[in-house]
Amino acid sequence: MNTHLKFDYHTHHYRCGHARANIKDYIEAAIDIGLDMVGISDHSPYFGREEDQAYPRIAMGKSEFSKYVSEVLQLKEEYNGRIDVLLGVESDFFPEHIHTYRYQYEKYPFDYIIGSVHQVNDISIFDRMRWESLSTQEKVKTKERYYELIAQSAQSGLFQIIGHMDAMKAFYPSFSSIQTAAMEHTLKIIGQFNIAIEINTSGKTKDCGGWYPAEDILEKALYHGVKVTFGSDAHDPERVGDEFESVGKRLKEIGFKDWTYFKEKKMFHSPLSI
Repeated sequence: MNTHLKFDYHTHHYRCGHARANIKDYIEAAIDIGLDMVGISDHSPYFGREEDQAYPRIAMGKSEFSKYVSEVLQLKEEYNGRIDVLLGVESDFFPEHIHTYRYQYEKYPFDYIIGSVHQVNDISIFDRMRWESLSTQEKVKTKERYYELIAQSAQSGLFQIIGHMDAMKAFYPSFSSIQTAAMEHTLKIIGQFNIAIEINTSGKTKDCGGWYPAEDILEKALYHGVKVTFGSDAHDPERVGDEFESVGKRLKEIGFKDWTYFKEKKMFHSPLSI
């Protein structure tokens, strides 16, 4: 396909415990703003934990996962001809549990899987308190570990999209200015694989403001041949497709030629709008 498609590959709903509304509301919102495709990608259960729902306000329970998939597949059929509904999931990346996650995902016909690092050294990347007692060297090591995990997620072959790749800055904007070559090294690795990074516009709702990743990272991503896709990371239907046009315009100015999107885990490209 080479038409100018409009899409949003990153949306959540009530099952994760911290998003509003149901899946249908996000699909209807996508139709209202003229999207061609909407990806449903709620947070994966913690498959490496014994509990059904280890963190009720962060991710769905394991017992909900098959129901989630069934609901998306049913809505895919229901909305056929009106909008392309895609089955996705935003998956945590824990190297020690990668085989467990792979086993779970292979049971279902996912269009794509977003791989997101949400924890570094067993602490949430969004925990602003983690930085308070760290020395400069420890901050550098933390950032390097974060990007090392993202590089490993790209190399795992499990994911089609890398989620919010500088989101550790969300509640600690100084993260961006910690000096290390780790991020660029990770971009080089991502550029070697059939995988895309998302431009995720939810950073505007956090302390850091702006997008994940920041524009200087996008410029480096282009240099290293990294492919890009779009996700609002909407936790409210009102944010579906948020800033899609603005992101596309900026990507074109930076020098990108097209968007990347996925269906049945196959990669496709759509030219950026003029």
